[in-house]
Amino acid sequence: MTVERFDAGGWFDSPWSRRRLDLGASAEARSLVQEIVARVRQEGDSALFEYSRRFDGWAPGPGEPLELGRPEMEAAWDRLSPHRRAALELAQRRIEEFHSTQLGPEVSGLPGLKLITRPVDRVGLYIPGGRAAYPSSVLMTAVPARVAGVGEISLATPPAADGSVPIPVLAAAHLAGVDRIYRMGGAQAISALAYGTASVRPVDLIAGPGNLYVTLAKREVFGAVGIDGIAGPTEIMVVADAGARPDLIAADLASQMEHDPLAWAVLVTDSAGLIDAVDEALEDLTPRLERAEVVRGARCCLILAGSMDEAMRISNEFAPEHLEIIAADSDRLARLADNAGAIFLGPWAPVSLGDYVIGPNHTLPTAGAARFGSPLGVYTFMKRSSLASLTEGDFGMLAEAAATLAEMEGLGAHAGALRAREVDSKGGRPG
Repeated sequence: MTVERFDAGGWFDSPWSRRRLDLGASAEARSLVQEIVARVRQEGDSALFEYSRRFDGWAPGPGEPLELGRPEMEAAWDRLSPHRRAALELAQRRIEEFHSTQLGPEVSGLPGLKLITRPVDRVGLYIPGGRAAYPSSVLMTAVPARVAGVGEISLATPPAADGSVPIPVLAAAHLAGVDRIYRMGGAQAISALAYGTASVRPVDLIAGPGNLYVTLAKREVFGAVGIDGIAGPTEIMVVADAGARPDLIAADLASQMEHDPLAWAVLVTDSAGLIDAVDEALEDLTPRLERAEVVRGARCCLILAGSMDEAMRISNEFAPEHLEIIAADSDRLARLADNAGAIFLGPWAPVSLGDYVIGPNHTLPTAGAARFGSPLGVYTFMKRSSLASLTEGDFGMLAEAAATLAEMEGLGAHAGALRAREVDSKGGRPG
């Protein structure tokens, strides 16, 4: 594991502070994804199954379904131990309770105007496979979709070489109310969800985390469908003062580095002693981790700031996916956090707890997108429309200004449509 040390000025001058804004996609990777998306769109199942055999190691044989339905999910739930079921139920309940607060009433503003929201009809959720099974990601994506009122939820996940899907993923899908699971992964899955094939029903929006190829494919199909965002590798920033425990900080940094060798883990502090202690704690911890090799491949930075306020300025510039603040005045510092996907205050609210059961979503903006983006939520699965219902008096108050603006833009037919109503309104209602 390479641990880089910086002072505040050195950090801002370093390419490290900007390197993660590039997803690291080579021209070859982008070209391959474009080819996969185009072929699945044009050739349907034949291309989908070809790429599934190539990249997932499995594709359905003759008469074998790509899709798993609710009976298979229910059977997986029945096979799960009571202890594991209880953990999933606790997480599901807290996620649903938190996300239910995001359902707002239809908004009324000026007279005759209203902002109305409606759920997306069909959603496709992508759940990664490969290195690990992620039932938590099933809950974090499917539960908000259900709360939003989405009519049909499909889920795509890479199968094992025998075509199986991990029991915890199937069980979480049952609990969250997923309608079907497609055993497919990668860019081919994203294209199939976006455009449809004989075996895959097309969706209106695709959400959920994935690897580089999934991310590039989501970017490629955007416009044909909606997407939740473009995600990079996971990242954590810890802002801590001299009173924070170095062993806990090291454990929290490692918890995100174990996801991906491209992950980012950053400590910012005004204490040189804490930096030394955390560096030492990481050296001691890493060899004892099950995923030590993944952790060693990740990027870790320790930054010495001149003050805790400067530490927060660094945090806002970095715009981390996860921000932990462990300091005596953490509440004050949190009010300075303008750019962060999710904020965790104090030693008892680690990111690892938030990944599963605190309640807020763990699908968050990465790679600096917290400067303008938000966590996945109920609103991800909602579309908004404005509704205008004006009286003749409202029209009379507004029409002259609108016609003048239309004439300023050279759009005479716009002005004419307004003037026609002005004439008609003197003798009766238009239409």
